[in-house]
Amino acid sequence: MSVVTTGVQGRCAHCQRTLLLQPWQLNAIAINEAFACAHCQKHVQLCCPEQFKRFKSLDSFSLLRASLRLMVCTALLVALVMEWLGMLSVIEQLNVSLIAIFVYFAVVRYFRRRQHLTLILEAAKAHAD
Repeated sequence: MSVVTTGVQGRCAHCQRTLLLQPWQLNAIAINEAFACAHCQKHVQLCCPEQFKRFKSLDSFSLLRASLRLMVCTALLVALVMEWLGMLSVIEQLNVSLIAIFVYFAVVRYFRRRQHLTLILEAAKAHAD
């Protein structure tokens, strides 16, 4: 059984324990549905609009990675062609390539850190226990 690690955690309002949220729990949060805490079995849900907005912004990470890869490949190709045409020296072409790769890893690292968040899960409203 493979478990996807997203780095998103939830803090239960009932038992005050922090739990790593499973993909099905993340789906429940995305559709604003209550779910049971894995520790105390009481229903919780994400109610804070600011946290919900930050949670929704995690969707753009995969698109960002794809566009960054495209940007790096384009920069490497352009630098290579410019070096072939004599517009850049080999050292300058190497510097452009290294800068593009550095920018890729710096941005990915920043967004991976931003992806790790702890959501405060409040007691579920309008759900019978």
